[in-house]
Amino acid sequence: METKSTSPTGHSQLSREEYLRGLSEFNEIRPYEAEEMRQAFEELLDDRQFQLILKGFVPWLPKSVRNGLLRLAFTGVKSPLDFQKRFMKPVVKYIIRKHTDGCAFDDTALKGSDVRAAKSARYTFVSNHRDIVLDSAFLDVMLVANGYPTTVEIGIGDNLLIYPWIKRLVRMNKAFTVRRGLSLRETLAASQLMSRYIHFAVTQKRENIWIAQREGRAKDSDDRTQDAVLKMLAMGGDLRELNIVPLTISYEYDPSDYLKAQEFQQKRDNPGFKKSRQDDLDNMKTGIFGYKGRVVYRPAAPINTWIDELADLPKTEFYAALAHRMDCEIHRRYELFPGNYIALDELNGNTANAAHYTEADKQRFNQYIAGQLAKIQLPQKDEAFLRERMLTMYANPVRNKQAAL
Repeated sequence: METKSTSPTGHSQLSREEYLRGLSEFNEIRPYEAEEMRQAFEELLDDRQFQLILKGFVPWLPKSVRNGLLRLAFTGVKSPLDFQKRFMKPVVKYIIRKHTDGCAFDDTALKGSDVRAAKSARYTFVSNHRDIVLDSAFLDVMLVANGYPTTVEIGIGDNLLIYPWIKRLVRMNKAFTVRRGLSLRETLAASQLMSRYIHFAVTQKRENIWIAQREGRAKDSDDRTQDAVLKMLAMGGDLRELNIVPLTISYEYDPSDYLKAQEFQQKRDNPGFKKSRQDDLDNMKTGIFGYKGRVVYRPAAPINTWIDELADLPKTEFYAALAHRMDCEIHRRYELFPGNYIALDELNGNTANAAHYTEADKQRFNQYIAGQLAKIQLPQKDEAFLRERMLTMYANPVRNKQAAL
């Protein structure tokens, strides 16, 4: 007879039979389980469109040889975590080497005084949003490199899963599906299901979760947690069991900054402007392969260390207060670079922050901004407006950190 046990976080662990029964509720949205990986891999190799993608990379290799090499590389892969370590980790480490000046992970606040307990716990990381692909990918690599036992599961919108092979691949890579384009009633049901899944993943699967603090990126880098995200997380159970951690992501340079500035002008000139799918793909490609300078990830202590301070607030005020406190935790952990201070001083027309940069820093930053502005191709290009928008992106983290401190 199977018995229940208790996890290190104090949650009652289900028997295998109960676990599988509970998991079945999420079959439409969840990542693959370990025992499903081999079949998913074989189905991926049988997919005609996936084979065309592979052929584009190595057109000189016959299909049988390509498949044979991939099967050999897949040997020993028994779980999505194994898949990430074998296939995704080398790719992400290459991006870090090639397109950044280093990626740092400062988990001092997360570890606190009990390092062993901190590394055995599971977390729901709620972070500011810089890159649709790399935010969680960089975090995965740094968690493993710093001795944490597993990576993160992430939600991916079904609007991006345009081919069956893409859906298979992301499910092998620990992604769950977020359904988009639904009616109000369907959206509510989908949000409830996703919230229940996140609670199940943290407490029963013993997985970490990564989720952005808002839907979409803050294009001006004024990072704010949306109440709606926190309310969604609460639909599936007590927020405390998710062990939520505010996470700050800092880029020295945002390779998509000029695309965001361009979109600001397009929306200013045409309020009905909407990005195309090609625009989204261009943004994704630029974010991955563009130069980012130094990158720093800095998690705070879990909100469970202070959330009880908000317990007496009316529900109408609780989520706003929680979001505000999380914003303060995120803002005060920004890593600020010379360009951030230079941008703020240029906008304010003074040198109030001159102690944080040199004349050489200023010259380098202004050359960077000029180079990014030159990439913008608009028929009625408003240079002054575009420059102001880009400077604001770099200045807002300073404003927010100064306010938080």
